[in-house]
Amino acid sequence: MREAGDGKRAQGGEIEAGGIQGFPRRLIWLLVGLTVGWGFNWPVMKIILSEMPPMHFRLVCLVSGAIGLFVIARAGGLPVRVPPGQWPRVVAIGLVYMGGWNIGAVYGVKLMASGRAAILGYTMPAWGAVLSPLFLGEKFTWRCIVGVILAMGGVFLLLGNEFQAVGRSPLGAACMLGAALSWAVSTMMVKRWRIQLPTASFAAWQMVFGVIPILAVALTIEQGTYNPFALTLWPMLGVFYNIFIAYIFCYWAWTKMALLAPLAVSSLAVMMTPIVGVFSGMLLLGERPVWQDYAALVLVVVSLCTVLVSPRRACLLGDALSRDSAGARTP
Repeated sequence: MREAGDGKRAQGGEIEAGGIQGFPRRLIWLLVGLTVGWGFNWPVMKIILSEMPPMHFRLVCLVSGAIGLFVIARAGGLPVRVPPGQWPRVVAIGLVYMGGWNIGAVYGVKLMASGRAAILGYTMPAWGAVLSPLFLGEKFTWRCIVGVILAMGGVFLLLGNEFQAVGRSPLGAACMLGAALSWAVSTMMVKRWRIQLPTASFAAWQMVFGVIPILAVALTIEQGTYNPFALTLWPMLGVFYNIFIAYIFCYWAWTKMALLAPLAVSSLAVMMTPIVGVFSGMLLLGERPVWQDYAALVLVVVSLCTVLVSPRRACLLGDALSRDSAGARTP
């Protein structure tokens, strides 16, 4: 992992990738790995949650992921110390993003079909399109308007089906929408505040402070084990998949792509993830999406295309996604 050289190049001229018109061929494996890694993780999480309490599971992942990213940063010769005066901002971003996203997403996927949860989680760009004109002064273009309408159409399709399904509650959908909102808000915080850290180190610190609300919930309302070896085979393997693939590898891969590839590439990774989530849920869990699921998936993906793939400047949080944040948001 030639993190040191790439990191220095990115800090000095962030971007080199800004002038790239195509996708660097040497990064294709990162794009494929990131999309499959995060998309496949939605049904994997559901398997884990059949035996491990949600916050216990997230706590293990965040602590292990933070350690792994710090190791990668140090091995690459990148600084890991937070600059003086920026601690409050790093703490706030970590609480909102890693705390809000991880709590909402893990309860959401527990309460509803994994593919459906993935679709709702990746409505984040639409929420950002609504909020960024209010808090960042960005222009609310026709692309944003169309994207938001399409995304909301997908949300209402899924919510309506949750209300109609016998024995189900829209609480899972509410959790996923809350997670998507926290992702959007935290990305705007990143863009506004400009934390002076390499993205790998920054993502690791976000995980560290995201542990705070998750630990509080785990200690107060949950009981169970933190030990993945206490689980049966498939949930145990799922925990290690999350630690090494969904957290350490995918966060590192997202950081690398965000620094070295054009914005459209980052957008492509985001758009493909819910598609992989839907079909991997069918493969691993035997989920059978109904027509509302497929229609919502199409609406959300087209919404993401409309909002993110713009000529030079996305109406959303483009620079934050491509320069400052490692975050995507995983599940």
